[in-house]
Amino acid sequence: MKILVADDEPLIRRSLQKIFQRHGHVVILAEDGKQAVTLWQNERPDAVILDVLMPGFTGPEVISEVGNSDRIPIILISAYTGDYNPEMAKSLGADLFIEKPFDSLSALVQALEDLMERKKP
Repeated sequence: MKILVADDEPLIRRSLQKIFQRHGHVVILAEDGKQAVTLWQNERPDAVILDVLMPGFTGPEVISEVGNSDRIPIILISAYTGDYNPEMAKSLGADLFIEKPFDSLSALVQALEDLMERKKP
């Protein structure tokens, strides 16, 4: 599975890249929302993990800009929970909202793999 990870924090990007690669996935990294839009359109990932607050475009703006006609799994992540919760994530076009810091990176991998399994045609 090819996963796009977009987060403006280098440590988060590297950590997610390492854990997903260990589980056999290809990872594409974006450091801001504009780069995420370009990579999403050009690379056609199987799943997307987006930070809510990033320079360029926010995670929700990335979803709005690209759309999700392919209905791939999208997970929004953020340390700022404020108005963001699972219901808000779904209304924005995401499947799941996960707070940072993560309780477990393995749990995040499992959550994404479960989403992929449920979305199979």
